[in-house]
Amino acid sequence: MFRSARRRRFVPALALFLLAPLVGEFLLGNQPITDLSGLVMLAPLYGGGALLVRETARRTGHGRPTMIVLAVAYALIEEGPVDQMLWNPHYGGFDMGSAYAATHIPLLGTSVEMLEDVVSMHTIWSICVPIALVEAFTREPRRPWLGRAGLLAAGLLFVAASVLLGVAQARSEHFVASPRQFAVAGIAIVGLIVAGFVLGRRPAAKPQVDADAPSPWTVGAAAFAVTSLYWLRDRLPEGLSVWWPVAAWFVVLGAAVAVCARWSRSRGWGPSHRLALAGGALLTYVWVGFTHAEEMGVPVATALTGNAVFGTGAVLLLLAAAARARRPSATA
Repeated sequence: MFRSARRRRFVPALALFLLAPLVGEFLLGNQPITDLSGLVMLAPLYGGGALLVRETARRTGHGRPTMIVLAVAYALIEEGPVDQMLWNPHYGGFDMGSAYAATHIPLLGTSVEMLEDVVSMHTIWSICVPIALVEAFTREPRRPWLGRAGLLAAGLLFVAASVLLGVAQARSEHFVASPRQFAVAGIAIVGLIVAGFVLGRRPAAKPQVDADAPSPWTVGAAAFAVTSLYWLRDRLPEGLSVWWPVAAWFVVLGAAVAVCARWSRSRGWGPSHRLALAGGALLTYVWVGFTHAEEMGVPVATALTGNAVFGTGAVLLLLAAAARARRPSATA
């Protein structure tokens, strides 16, 4: 029985370890299916980060608000000190400096628009969506999966992958950010971690809204629409000031947080609704991945094949999770 219990905790931890990079990189279309061997490096970074976020929150009795804020901290860690995309004007051979120049803020040392992209992609898809999907398969979503040794191992893997990738990126890109940029990022990361635990404390009694929660279908459709809207901003008419979509991001974010907070306190809100939020966002990455087929550095047919494989896998995983989420479960 003890061995069976350990297996039930190890399996979801391993699933999250692998799912985070598969969603964050391969489903998005940043990596072709021919580069699956890259999971050796990506899983300790993405998967290790997702496990640290989830396990830290669950082990300290905190819920999803803490996970979300810690996921934002993860986003800044990965794209800041690790690969330095936030600051490198020629990252990956692209003219990032010109692409994001209009919203560059010298005090921050980076672009507001880039910060929005980094925070959106990693917080939602690299961390929160994989966590929600895997937790939908577990009997006790609040329960930690890793013991102290497992958590330490995940942390060491994450740190090792971060250091190795950081050194490799600095050498290949021939770029190192200034001490001031590292310092600003470090202050922001530490501040977010502290804020996550302060804001994520569970209230003694959760006030309820005198209304019924919408159906999971409505929640999922809303999540799909909002996250798709974020990606469609690249198709806005030329000549429009980039500050309009930047400002709209904050408005939509605030509205989404307010709506989700209200829904989560409504009668009938449960696991199916939480999964629907993640599922709607997951399906957005399915269609977005196909738009990146010509940018993967492989034949388009190969890229599209990978998109189809990962997209189909995502849909099947979501359907299986939806079937499991209908069972009674603890509130998370």
